[in-house]
Amino acid sequence: MAKEKESAKDAPKVVESEVLVPAPPAGSPKVVWDDTNMRSAYANVCNVVGTREEVILLFGANQTWQGGQPEVRVLLSDRVVLSPFAAKRLHQMLAQGLKEYENRFGELKL
Repeated sequence: MAKEKESAKDAPKVVESEVLVPAPPAGSPKVVWDDTNMRSAYANVCNVVGTREEVILLFGANQTWQGGQPEVRVLLSDRVVLSPFAAKRLHQMLAQGLKEYENRFGELKL
């Protein structure tokens, strides 16, 4: 049975970045970022917990808008579970991304 050719509308979307990434080693497969099932969520709070086998990122939104409250309510919306190796790679990518951000827009002070 012949494989049907994908139409342009059915083809995965490719997300392009402004960040220059070094060329992958020879023989590495090309990565195509398919965002057809991606969803977006806003988070102004993030926490990290984990075990020996996994690192868990918790994302949510602070629901307390007035300061001085005895309790702060954070509505958790997403949990991302990573292997320690994936978490380490994420750490490196976030560090590089923040470095580029600060070079462009100035230092972030916490």
